[in-house]
Amino acid sequence: MSPEQLKAIARRAIEAVNQRDFAVLNELNDPDLIEHSPSMTTQGLEAFKQGLSMGLTAFPDLHYTIEDQIAEGDTSVTRITMTGTHQADFMGIKASGKPIHVTGMFLMRHDANGKALELWINFDDLGMFQQLGVIPVLGQAG
Repeated sequence: MSPEQLKAIARRAIEAVNQRDFAVLNELNDPDLIEHSPSMTTQGLEAFKQGLSMGLTAFPDLHYTIEDQIAEGDTSVTRITMTGTHQADFMGIKASGKPIHVTGMFLMRHDANGKALELWINFDDLGMFQQLGVIPVLGQAG
C-alpha cells in the first residue's frame, strides 16, 4: 500500500473512535492485533476494544484530533491531541469532572491489505495525571 493509503486507514480508524463506530475498527484491524503501550501489551482486537471502552466510559466526550501523519513501508505514525472530560472512574482515579488535553502518538504496522497487525500507543500520561490532580505539577507541590 502507498504511504497515502496507510495514512488514510489510520485517519479512518481514529475517526471511528471519535464516532464510537467499533464496526469500522473490526474492518481495519486484524483480529489478533497486538497493542503495545508503556505499561502493557495486549493481544487481540477484542482486548483492545475492551480497553478503549473503559477509556470512553471514563471520558465519554473523548476526542482525537490528528495533528500530523507520516508513513513509510508498512508503517504509519499519527500524532494526535486527545481531549475529554473525566466523568467516571479511570485507573482507580475517581471521576473528577476535570478536562484533559493530552498529546500522543499511534504507530501502526499494517499487512499488505492495510489491516493493522500491531499498534504502539504512547500518550503523555504524566501530563494527564497532573491535569486530573493526581500528580502535582513541578513547583506547585504542597
